[in-house]
Amino acid sequence: MVLDWMEGAERPFSKVLVANRGEIACRIIRACKELGLNSVAVHAEDDKDSLFVEMADESILLEGTGLAQTYLNGEQIISIALKNGVHAIHPGFGFLSERSDFANAVNSAGLVWVGPPAQAIDSMGDKMTARRLMRQAGVPVIPGEEINESDPEKELAAIHEASQRIGLPLMIKARAGGGGKGMRMVSEFSGVRGAAQAARREAEAAFGDGRVYIEKMLTSSRHIEIQILADSFSNVIHLGERECSVQRRHQKVLEEAPSPVVSEGLRAQMGAAAVNAAKAVFYEGAGTVEFLVTTHGTFHFLEMNTRIQVEHPITECVTGVDLVVEQFRIAAGLPLNREQTDISINGHSIEVRIYAESPASGFLPATGTLARWQAPEGPGVRVDTGVRQGDEVTPSYDPMLAKLIVHASDRNAAIRRMRRALSEFVILGTVTNVDFLQDLIQHPSFKAGRTSTDFIAEHWGNGWTEQAPSIDVVLAVAVAEASGMQRNKTVSASSESLDPLRHDPSNPFLSIGKRFP
Repeated sequence: MVLDWMEGAERPFSKVLVANRGEIACRIIRACKELGLNSVAVHAEDDKDSLFVEMADESILLEGTGLAQTYLNGEQIISIALKNGVHAIHPGFGFLSERSDFANAVNSAGLVWVGPPAQAIDSMGDKMTARRLMRQAGVPVIPGEEINESDPEKELAAIHEASQRIGLPLMIKARAGGGGKGMRMVSEFSGVRGAAQAARREAEAAFGDGRVYIEKMLTSSRHIEIQILADSFSNVIHLGERECSVQRRHQKVLEEAPSPVVSEGLRAQMGAAAVNAAKAVFYEGAGTVEFLVTTHGTFHFLEMNTRIQVEHPITECVTGVDLVVEQFRIAAGLPLNREQTDISINGHSIEVRIYAESPASGFLPATGTLARWQAPEGPGVRVDTGVRQGDEVTPSYDPMLAKLIVHASDRNAAIRRMRRALSEFVILGTVTNVDFLQDLIQHPSFKAGRTSTDFIAEHWGNGWTEQAPSIDVVLAVAVAEASGMQRNKTVSASSESLDPLRHDPSNPFLSIGKRFP
């Protein structure tokens, strides 16, 4: 029987395999439940007790060890789908989500691919091809040059010659992939060759493709992306922007929507460019067009992510559009049920990524058992996670534990709400970046909206220093935890702290940045 929301769909389905893990798998499974779809989780042996496996209607073990044999084994995943009556596969983000060969294999097996056409993935996945297509579509691109030499030595020579024409500083970037891998900044011509070799090695290891190209580095720029939705009837709309400038090692740390500096006029221009970019590759589904915006207000195409983004919840908060539900509708062959004029921005939303890592040690990943996990609650607070108390944080997977999202009437209210939510987040058992995030959102420059991709390097260039709690607070934590006392009393905090709640015994667990024994 066809589900009511799928009436008239060209490609109806009722059972979905989620080819992912962690918080995005949980997010997709929840959307399946709301839509009346049966969900199937596939998992590695070390994920058998994970939250996403528990949430799914069915769970099936992936044979083998390591990512290559499990979550990156498209052939095994498709075989499981066919043997278990699955109709559609949702890849989430990462893993196989931007692999055109996997998308083709899913379609060839007679299954519905919840994602864009393989051709669009190929066009945008190859950054050099994407740059050429964007120029043809009238979308402004970052000044740079594509290198078309197959011989490694000739390629290095061509890169060096191109660097003289582009000027410093510049970026050497992998032609394939993303996530900050295969990227090197060059500030002196003498470093071009070494940086190109390093970028090539990293890109080859990460993506199986060591080819690189070069771009002018736009310093003090903002990283702003536009969310788009496109159906198979040539309808494309945008849902406004997300500001993603606060990064470390090219990895996003905090995102917000809307951007504090994007005017209605600039939003319309960037939105139109993003729509043109999607149309240029005959895109279908949810996608994100990323731009760098200069201090002069000009914007340049960076890349397109042909998948759901980690930071999609903030767009959902300010537009009221469920992006995962829209992915399913579009995959079923339904037209968009809204037009551009139906999209409006309501309030302000901020997302921070809670990582198991040590900001005081250069953001090195951390491990441990989550001896205590208590997420914040309350009006306008959302937590997307794939972990719960008792779970093991291992080096096998990405160290992101959760995404903490807040929504409020305006930016100042959202910052206050985020501060409160972070102060209530209780995590024991591993080092996290929660205290660092508190310092970040309360930094005067962030509050003023003065952010750029250099923000962390500019303000914590010599590293971030953790403020150790006093012995009195540590003892208060121990007594409260041992006795099960409710945390309903407050004491004064040190005036030296940016956050007066940080060392409050009513919120003791945040005060400990060490591993729980």
